[in-house]
Amino acid sequence: MTPEKILQTIAKVAVKEKTAVYAVGGFVRDRVMERPCKDIDMVVDGSGVAFAKKIIEPLKAEHEVFFEDFDTARMQVEEYTIEFAGARKESYEKHSRKPKVERVENIAEDLARRDFTINAIAMHIDKEHFGEYLDPFDGQSDIERKIIRTPMEPSATFSDDPLRMMRAVRFAAQLGFGIDGVTLRGIKEEVERISIVSWERIRDELLKMLAVTKPSEALNTLFTTGLLAYIVPEVAVLHGVEFVGGQHHKDQLAHSIKVTDQMAAMTENVSLRLAAFLHDVGKAPTKRLKEGRGWTFDGHEVVGARMITEVGRRLRLDTDTVKYIRKLVRWHLRPQVITAEGVTDSAVRRIIVNMGDWLDDLILLYRADITTQNPKKLAQREKDFDVLMRRIEEVRERDRLRAFQSPVRGEEIMQLCNLTPGKEVGKIKGAIEEAILEGVIPNDYEAAKRYLLEHKVEWLT
Repeated sequence: MTPEKILQTIAKVAVKEKTAVYAVGGFVRDRVMERPCKDIDMVVDGSGVAFAKKIIEPLKAEHEVFFEDFDTARMQVEEYTIEFAGARKESYEKHSRKPKVERVENIAEDLARRDFTINAIAMHIDKEHFGEYLDPFDGQSDIERKIIRTPMEPSATFSDDPLRMMRAVRFAAQLGFGIDGVTLRGIKEEVERISIVSWERIRDELLKMLAVTKPSEALNTLFTTGLLAYIVPEVAVLHGVEFVGGQHHKDQLAHSIKVTDQMAAMTENVSLRLAAFLHDVGKAPTKRLKEGRGWTFDGHEVVGARMITEVGRRLRLDTDTVKYIRKLVRWHLRPQVITAEGVTDSAVRRIIVNMGDWLDDLILLYRADITTQNPKKLAQREKDFDVLMRRIEEVRERDRLRAFQSPVRGEEIMQLCNLTPGKEVGKIKGAIEEAILEGVIPNDYEAAKRYLLEHKVEWLT
C-alpha cells in the first residue's frame, strides 16, 4: 500500500466520522524534501485514540498500541508505521522529567507547539484539498534555506521540551542544515534545562547523531552550545591546548571528534563510533608535564576503561555495550605498542586471544586513531598498520587462535595429574596456554599433552 493510498483511506474514515485529520511532522517535511519516509504521523481534531480504533479495519492494520494517557495510538500497515494523536501540546514543569500533555483547540495551535518550523507543516488529506499544506510558520521556506528554526521564541519551545535542543543539533547534522542564530542562542541560554530530561531520551539522540554520515557536525555543536558538558563532561573537558614552558599538546577533544569521523567513514556500527568518541576519555585525569618527555597521558587507557563504566551507567547503555566499549578503550593503544616494539608472534597471539571476536573492531579503532598531519609520521603509521594486519592474518591462519584455549582440558589435567578441582588445575592450564602464546609449543593437542607430562612434576612441587 502506498502512502497516498493510506492517507486516502484515512480521509474516507475522517469524512464518515466528521473529524478533521491531517498529516504532520517528519512525514510532511520529508515529502516537501522529496525524501522517502516510512513513519506517518497524523493529528486528529479530537481524540487520537478514538479515531485510531476506527481506522484499524479499513487499513488492515496490525500491531496496534494505544497510549491512553497521551491520547496517542501506533499501528503498522505493511512497511509503514502510523501514529495518531489528538491535537495537543506538551510541556515540562521546572524540575519534572515527565511531560504534561494538554489538548489544544485545533491544528494551528498544535503546530505552534511543535519543535521546529520544518516539522510544523500540516498536509490536508481530504479529497478536495489533498496534498495542500498548512504552513503558518513558513517551514517550507526554511527547508529551502536549509535552516533549523523554532516556530515560537526558542525559550518557550525549549522549555516545553528541553530535549528539543539536542534534536536541533541532530536534525541539522542529519539534513545538512544550519541552526538559525536566534535558535542557537536559545540553546545556549536554556542549556541547563537538559538536566531534567531522562537519560534514555538523551542517549537515543546522541546515538542518532553518531549515526549520521559526518558526526563531527553534531559533536562540535554539542560542545559549542554547552550541551556536551552536561551529557559527557568527561569528553568536554578534553577541549583546549595548554602551553607550559614552550611545551604544548594537541586539542584532545578535536582529536576525539576527528577519530569519530574517520571511524564513521569505515563502519555504520554506532557502538564502535561511540567507542571512537570515548577512546581518549582517560586523558584529562592522567595529563602530566614531565621533564624530558613533555606532556604525557600515561595509563590513560586503563583509567579511561574504568571511566566508561560510569559513562555507560549515566547514558543507560546496556551491559554488553558497556563491556564492549570498555574493552576497546582499555586495549586501543595495544596495536600501536606492538608495532613500536616489533611485531612478534607472541604479541600478536596475545592481542588475538585478548580481543577475541572484537579484534577487527579494535583494528578499526587503531586505524581511525591515526590523525597526524605530519606526512612522514603518517606514512610510517600507515606502514605499521599494514604490517600488523598482515601478521595478524598469518598468525590467525597458522595458530588457529580465534577461539583459543588450552587444547588439554581441565578434566584431563585432573586425570593426568591426579588432582581434584582447584587452583592447581587452573595454574597448569594457564601454563600450557602461556607456552602456546609464547610459541614454545604449537596450538596442538598432542604437543600440549606432551608438554604437560614433561612439566607436571615441577608445576606440582
